[in-house]
Amino acid sequence: MRKIKDLKRMERIRRIATRFRLRWLSGREVLFLARCLAVVSVVRLALTLSSYNRVRGLITRLDARHDAGIADLRRVAWGVAAAARLVPGASCLTQALAGQYLLARQGKASRISIGIERETGSELKAHAWLMSGNHIVLGGSINGFTHLVDHGS
Repeated sequence: MRKIKDLKRMERIRRIATRFRLRWLSGREVLFLARCLAVVSVVRLALTLSSYNRVRGLITRLDARHDAGIADLRRVAWGVAAAARLVPGASCLTQALAGQYLLARQGKASRISIGIERETGSELKAHAWLMSGNHIVLGGSINGFTHLVDHGS
């Protein structure tokens, strides 16, 4: 009887993993993705309940002084972008803060750049990027935007 329950549980896990394409990920990647999902969710909730400056202040308290390698940046970009697809309302700012937190936990320095889109008429459209060194980690291209401010870690 116990074997049948275990088989049913394993089949259910396999179906979930196939549905979310987790089947092709290693155990470490699945755990990292789960961590990213938790961080993006918490940052999203924190931005809803509190101010940007307060959330940023909590993240920048972490000691992040070292340069991140390209592999670390790609991993964080992948994890945060994948997790953000599952969190409703996970904006560019949410993603940038979540990525900055994940990098800072590893002691890796990064900064958030905020800009506004040029030539949008009377409507103001802001955007946030996560930068590390000269690399854009999250947020896409900065072309078409006017840089306003950088917030470092």
